[in-house]
Amino acid sequence: MKRLAPLLATAGLLAGALPLLTAGQAAADPADPAAVQEYGPPKPAWHRCSAEQPAAYECATLKVPLDYHKPRGRTLDLAISRMKSPDPAKRRGVLLMNPGGPGGPGLDLPLMADGALPRQVREQYDLIGFDPRGVGASSPISCGLTDAEKEFQRAYRPETYASDVAWARTVADKCREKSGDVLPYITTRNTARDMDAIRSALGERRISYLGYSYGTYLGAVYTQLFPSRTDRFVLDSAVDPQRIWRGMMQVWATEAEPAFARWTRWTAERDADYRLGATPEAVSAAFWDLVARADRDPVEFQGQKVTGDDIRRARPLFFTPAQAAPLVSALKAAADGRPVPHGAEAVDAAHLRAALGGGAAEPSSDNAAAVVWSVLCGDTDAWPRDPERYRRDAERDKARYPLYGDMASTIKPCAFWPRPAEAATPMRLPAGVLTVQNEWDSQTPLVSGQGMHRALRGSRMVTALGGEGHTVYLSDPGSCVNATVDSYLTTGRLPARDVTCTTTPAPAQRRQALPDRAPLPFPAAPRLF
Repeated sequence: MKRLAPLLATAGLLAGALPLLTAGQAAADPADPAAVQEYGPPKPAWHRCSAEQPAAYECATLKVPLDYHKPRGRTLDLAISRMKSPDPAKRRGVLLMNPGGPGGPGLDLPLMADGALPRQVREQYDLIGFDPRGVGASSPISCGLTDAEKEFQRAYRPETYASDVAWARTVADKCREKSGDVLPYITTRNTARDMDAIRSALGERRISYLGYSYGTYLGAVYTQLFPSRTDRFVLDSAVDPQRIWRGMMQVWATEAEPAFARWTRWTAERDADYRLGATPEAVSAAFWDLVARADRDPVEFQGQKVTGDDIRRARPLFFTPAQAAPLVSALKAAADGRPVPHGAEAVDAAHLRAALGGGAAEPSSDNAAAVVWSVLCGDTDAWPRDPERYRRDAERDKARYPLYGDMASTIKPCAFWPRPAEAATPMRLPAGVLTVQNEWDSQTPLVSGQGMHRALRGSRMVTALGGEGHTVYLSDPGSCVNATVDSYLTTGRLPARDVTCTTTPAPAQRRQALPDRAPLPFPAAPRLF
């Protein structure tokens, strides 16, 4: 959820009254019953984003309605960016991009993707980035949350549950007090409408799209609201539309269990390096003994006190055994008062903070957290409202899925959030999109990607068996999925059937630049979705 690069300045706000489509322009797509009248902003006033950036990297700001039911009412700024096709003769149209989140800024994605896309893809598109509404340079929102209030990965314990309920209520109350007039409109449906406003402002009949993680759900919603304007859509590491959004947190718990079992097998085979046990059962026992000891007496490591709950928060690492084993081995060595084994020496304080979900050492803006809860709570009314329901679910899932079940199912601010302004978007229309998935993805696990594929009739899915890590295309230049995605973006032809390929897990090596392909530099720490 952190910015991929320093926020780039934008200027040139477009003035004047908000124009609606004239009688000669296309009406709103009938698939969107909530679109009272389509909004068409003026053409962007492009300018160089920054003197420190290439002149070809251009920025602009659009005005879009806060509430698309009231297109002449209050507006928000929407910061957009562009890098034109290097070969106008081969240009097909525009490729919008979203990095995930929710709350992930995307203004600088064109600058990054410019060097990551192969030439045959790059020359067909103007690359379009944007900070979604409420994010970064697009009328950012805040709830005034402290760093402690931004932490949502809370372990369930009977003796602390009352304070967890108070935390959830406090976050909802502070968001309502600080940004309550805007929060109901920071939703995926409205961001999809903003994407169509970008399309209209650019004078394009249709858009192509590359969306990661949360951005896959955003793209899917666009295909349902504006099917006739959907061109080539790639949904990488997909959200299951049937699980938004509590179910997407709970799937972290269910799918962590097979990932953990795989980790114990991998680590047992390398006992000489990590000294955690020569059998999967021994590795598992060593891990849970460490968790129990750290809960009783936190482990001093790299200047931090690490609890058992902190270790369980490192859940994403167990989807990549080569990252989890050094951390657990180093923590166990510290708890035992012995030197760190040779295979675990690379763990440093920054790695530890990222693994345990600690984020930046310095206090940071709560913009990302404010957008996360606005979207997660405002997209769907499926969140329970009774705190006792969360208590029961957390108790049940802590027993069923010990690594993360309680943290996934315990209470969240959505229990106290205002009711959503709109219902969730049903996935009823066919959508000929391409979905891409690693087998071992921690944030949008394989079953989630399969859920998106099922939901979008006519889609095709590419699965990288053995693939590790969250996000694939461009972020893993050596992945076996790249050729299929390149072909689709170049020709527009979907594979005749779903594709399954095999990738050897080696993320530390493969995610380095190849001679003809540079990786898209996503943050090392996982985004929420």
